[in-house]
Amino acid sequence: MKVPFKRILAAAAIPLLLLTGCKNSGPVSSLQPSEDSQEEESENTRVVLPDNFTLPYEPDQTLDPVTCPDGVQQTVGSLLYEGLFRLDETLTPRPWLCTSYQYDPATYTYTFTLRSGVLFSDGSAFTAADAAATLRRAMNSDRYRTRLYQVTDVSGSGSTLTVVLSGPNTSFPALLDIPIVKAGTETSLTPIGTGPYQFTSGESSSRLTANPNWWNGGTLPVQQIFLSAAEDRDTLLYQFSSHDIQLLTADLTGTDPITATGNTSFQDMDTTVLQYVGINVNRAPFDNAALRKALNLGINRASLISAFLSGHGSAAQFPVSPVSPLYPSELESVYSYDAFASAMSAAGYNAGSSSRTVKLLVNEENSFKVSIANYLAESLSVFDLKIEVEPLPWDEYIAALSSGNFDLYYGEVKLTADWNLIRLLGTSGSLNYGRWSDARTDQLLAAYASSTDQAAAMKTLCAYLQEQSPILPVCFKSNSVLYQTGVVENLSPTMTEPFYNLSNCIIHLKSNSGT
Repeated sequence: MKVPFKRILAAAAIPLLLLTGCKNSGPVSSLQPSEDSQEEESENTRVVLPDNFTLPYEPDQTLDPVTCPDGVQQTVGSLLYEGLFRLDETLTPRPWLCTSYQYDPATYTYTFTLRSGVLFSDGSAFTAADAAATLRRAMNSDRYRTRLYQVTDVSGSGSTLTVVLSGPNTSFPALLDIPIVKAGTETSLTPIGTGPYQFTSGESSSRLTANPNWWNGGTLPVQQIFLSAAEDRDTLLYQFSSHDIQLLTADLTGTDPITATGNTSFQDMDTTVLQYVGINVNRAPFDNAALRKALNLGINRASLISAFLSGHGSAAQFPVSPVSPLYPSELESVYSYDAFASAMSAAGYNAGSSSRTVKLLVNEENSFKVSIANYLAESLSVFDLKIEVEPLPWDEYIAALSSGNFDLYYGEVKLTADWNLIRLLGTSGSLNYGRWSDARTDQLLAAYASSTDQAAAMKTLCAYLQEQSPILPVCFKSNSVLYQTGVVENLSPTMTEPFYNLSNCIIHLKSNSGT
């Protein structure tokens, strides 16, 4: 989806105001721009091509993908480094620096055969020892430690990499999109990689230049990408608004979302970030599965995403992304107020004179989540159950969840692409704040982890979760790639790679515009 960014922000403000206001707000008539605003829009949308394609980066921060900060360094790094696998547009792992693998379910051992003929940008050979060195560092890193918690041993020699797990996981390759750097160069601010570009530092500027040793040999949109120092947020936004840089990634519904002016477009990229309603299943009235299931039916997910996330998300009734081939769309139910009302009545909650009031916690720093929480509370409080929203500062919010001192909460979690839900829903899971402890759920989680038919195992798990509703999935968030309108074409961003289909990407510059 390519949409002028300035227009989207303006449009998003209208439904946000309406849905957090009166229940019976009427329809909004369309807004007609004045002649002055039309002239301003025409001026803003005039395409002025740059001399060079430029990305922001932090010159004093490492580009090492294991330890670099989030944000601009990761965007630059995605052009320098590659993983054994890549996550495609459906969050499915595709072999990249790895060509094949075998899994021994008796010993939980994976044996990966690496692609032959791959060279680092300095001309040296890529080996399994390099991959093993990066993975061992990743196991102890803040970014990847949780992802690799099952890994007990990693070794590599020649073209064979061996990884031993502590338990079954037939989806483990989905976790190995971790970018690899040449062993021994990780202490440099610019470690050596196998990607389509290599880092070059000149007297006056730093840039990425085409890697002559790139094994894939695909066509690159430009032979060099300039880098502009952007060491703080204000500098970054100024450079983007003035088109000194042409592209950046952003969470447009985060706690501190950026705003951009000028001739800007965006494309969304699906993520594994789940937003959901968490439930204290050990506290009445939510120890009643019928009530939990009824509330699940009462969430109008599509309307919520359109109104409060400006479309930056995908409605999900299960804790697996709808873009994934594992998502059991055949189990979905179409939102119906009548079905919600009937389920609430069956659970013993009618539109009577008495009511029970419960609290829905939300962290107050994120205005999008607070608005969603208010909407959920209002739309679900139409029977004898009344929901009140209690925004809390982050530290108090987490403390309440950790101690179990809540009825409901609006939560967000970044799941792993193997769709391992043990931490979220397994007994004693570190993210299982609702204290859901259920033997059948644990059995189904284990069955999925060891299954060779992952789609069938996920469908069985989701069908059971639909009946029990220990959490109420709402959506999977999208992140966005913002870019100067008219400069970039055919961008196909994924969660970790803004330039996923790099060879199909077209970058328009003054020098190649024919003007």
